[in-house]
Amino acid sequence: MTRHALRRYALRLVSLVTALGLWQLLTGLDVDIWLRFSQFPTVTDVAHAFAGRLTGSDYWTDLTDSLTRILAGFLLAAVLGVAVGVLVSRSRLAEDLLGPVLEVVRPIPAIALVPVAILLFPSNEQGIVFITFTAAFFPVLVSTRHAVRALTPVWEEAVRTMGGGRWRILGSVVLPGALPGIFGGLSVGIGVSWICVISAEMISGQYGVGYRTWQDYTVVDYPGVFVGMVTIGVLGWVTSTAVELLGRRLTRWLPRTSYVPGGRSRSAVLPAPASARVPVVVKAEGDDSQYQSDAQQQGSGETEQEARDEHLV
Repeated sequence: MTRHALRRYALRLVSLVTALGLWQLLTGLDVDIWLRFSQFPTVTDVAHAFAGRLTGSDYWTDLTDSLTRILAGFLLAAVLGVAVGVLVSRSRLAEDLLGPVLEVVRPIPAIALVPVAILLFPSNEQGIVFITFTAAFFPVLVSTRHAVRALTPVWEEAVRTMGGGRWRILGSVVLPGALPGIFGGLSVGIGVSWICVISAEMISGQYGVGYRTWQDYTVVDYPGVFVGMVTIGVLGWVTSTAVELLGRRLTRWLPRTSYVPGGRSRSAVLPAPASARVPVVVKAEGDDSQYQSDAQQQGSGETEQEARDEHLV
């Protein structure tokens, strides 16, 4: 591990310790300056409650139930969101048939569909998975749709020129090219899924981290409430990090941008393919005008390219 990486991890640790220390200071001194920190449990109270929960079976049962719900709903949303996003962006018929319905349903908050889930599904478990699926489905759908539509048509035309069909274009151009956008939607979707699954557990669940957190609030067990909040935050961070790491691994072929302190960010430049290299112009005797014209065109093209590069930077 490099010195720069160690410095970054040290800064993150200092940030976390500072936040915990400030929390302990404000709650321990019962500070009431507009915000009533005297009503909050201290860090030590939450730590003692957390240690007590770890030794019981209910905590691990709630943890398992919440993870099962979130994984089932999120995986279903990932598959269907990518499939529908590609279909809508590649087919005008699918866009005309599905687009209006999706755009009408998309602005509705997933948590507002809890009454619908209660009426529609025979069990609360299926209803909570449905809420989780709905929360993650639309971020994945929208990101996939925009990523596919943003692909340059030159790639698709190149595959068609080499005799590739529709499925070859889908597997070698559309899905690989849209992967960065797809994983952006998945990263957003997993976070929204945690928000909605906890809310659904509070409303209609029987087990789960959200259900236990709400029960602790009803019996005025505030340290237990904060144990649930910390658990939700850690679970959300772990799952979101797992999605991001998977996305980086599947898109290793992309050029990465490296941060340069005190300067501009630099990205790795891929070598140009042989077909894109400028051909060598051979000067023939008595053909000075043609040579100068070609050189001027080449210089003009390089100037325009440099201007575009400078604009992008």
